[in-house]
Amino acid sequence: QVQLVESGGGSVQAGGSLKLSCVAYGYTISWCEMAWYRQAPGKARESVSSIASDGTTRYADSVKGRFTISRYNDKNTLYLQMNSLKTEDTAVYYCWACSGVWGRGTQVTVST
Repeated sequence: QVQLVESGGGSVQAGGSLKLSCVAYGYTISWCEMAWYRQAPGKARESVSSIASDGTTRYADSVKGRFTISRYNDKNTLYLQMNSLKTEDTAVYYCWACSGVWGRGTQVTVST
């Protein structure tokens, strides 16, 4: 069964850090573009960052310089290192794969 499982969310104070992980089961991610999205309460889901199979990365302007996306193909895992977190980063973070599969999400809450 093809699925993505996120982990690493939690509650932190503003200025703190979290590292999200997304493990893919049922297929290999090495050939696939992967991405992180997030959805805050009452808002639409938005793209946070993506990484192509060749390692090319893209970031939303709101997270540039603070978040780093990476992939470890041997472990079939996608990461999102989040530093200097702000209250506006509070959201459910979702992993996405080019096959159209979504994870169930992991909650990130940033407080003052």
